Amino acid sequence: MTEAPLAAVSAVHASGLHSFSKFAEPCIRLLAGLGVEGDAHAGVTVQHRSRVARNAAAPNWRQVHLLHAELFDELMAAGFAVWPGDLGENITTRGIDLLGLATGTRLHIGDAVVVEVTGLRNPCSQIDRFQPGLMAATLGRDAQGGLVRKAGIMGIVLTGGDVRAGDPIGIEPPLGLFQPLEPV
Repeated sequence: MTEAPLAAVSAVHASGLHSFSKFAEPCIRLLAGLGVEGDAHAGVTVQHRSRVARNAAAPNWRQVHLLHAELFDELMAAGFAVWPGDLGENITTRGIDLLGLATGTRLHIGDAVVVEVTGLRNPCSQIDRFQPGLMAATLGRDAQGGLVRKAGIMGIVLTGGDVRAGDPIGIEPPLGLFQPLEPV
C-alpha cells in the first residue's frame, strides 16, 4: 500500500433522501457491504432509482461516491457555484488522482476503513437541472479523443468505520494488469 503525498479526505457528506446533493457532516460511518450509514444509497443491492427500475436485485457497486476537490476548483474557475456535497458525493478527496486509479484499487481511509473502487460515476441529466451547462463541464476528452467522465468514482465498503475530513488516504493497487475505470 502506498500513501499519495497529502492524499486526504477534505469533506464528508450523507443524505437519507434520494436528492441530488448531500449534506456536510462532521463524520460519516461506513458499513461493510452496505455503504454510508443513513444514506439513501446504502444497501447490498442497487439503490439508485434509475438502476432499481432496471433490476432491483442487482448488486450495489455504488455504495460510496468519492469525488476529487480539484474538480470543484476547476468548476468554480469556469464560473459554476458548486461546493463539496453539491454533486452528491459522500467523500470529497484532495491530492489523489481518483480518475486514474485502476478498477479494484483499495483505498485505506483513516485508521480502519477500506473502500474498493468499482468504477466511474456516470454523470446524468440531474447535473444540468442543478446548474445548466454543468454536465458538459464534468465531461472532457483525452488526447485520443475518448470521453473523460470527471464526476468521481464509486466503490464498495470492505471494512467499515468512521471517516472525517483530514483522514489520510492510502492506495493499494490491485494485483495483475491495470484495468481502467469504466462507468458503473
